[in-house]
Amino acid sequence: MNELALMAHVMFGVACLVTTLWVFVDVLNVSEANQGRIRKMSCAAAVFMWLAFLIAGYWYVFSYPADKAIILKGPWPFAHNFFMETKEHLVILLLMLVTYLPVAAAGNLSSNKDARRVVLWVAGLVVLLALTMEGEGATIAMGVKMGLLAAHH
Repeated sequence: MNELALMAHVMFGVACLVTTLWVFVDVLNVSEANQGRIRKMSCAAAVFMWLAFLIAGYWYVFSYPADKAIILKGPWPFAHNFFMETKEHLVILLLMLVTYLPVAAAGNLSSNKDARRVVLWVAGLVVLLALTMEGEGATIAMGVKMGLLAAHH
């Protein structure tokens, strides 16, 4: 069950990243025809991120303490001390931005250059933060692996 929760967390995080990138590209090519899709994909990105966050919260409370102990006893304690700590704080910014994305995308983007610019900045920041989070998660997973390998040698 713990592995499924972790995989679902990653899947929804990647889904957020992909839909937000889609929003970014659609806004670069905004027209009356794709504004509805921009709004729907902005909402989907927010839903995906909140699902990733809620699943991560469950996993963090019920499964991460064992992984944390392995990481801290292993050769990569920075995987927790820096990367997990950073991830725990950056997620708040990511949640705020992705929650704001549908609000920003609600206007008439094809005729409002300023609204378009805001959506591009918000979507761009979400994509960059989501990529950062994926890298941090990979480093944390590698910290567990390194800890387990060190315990067996």
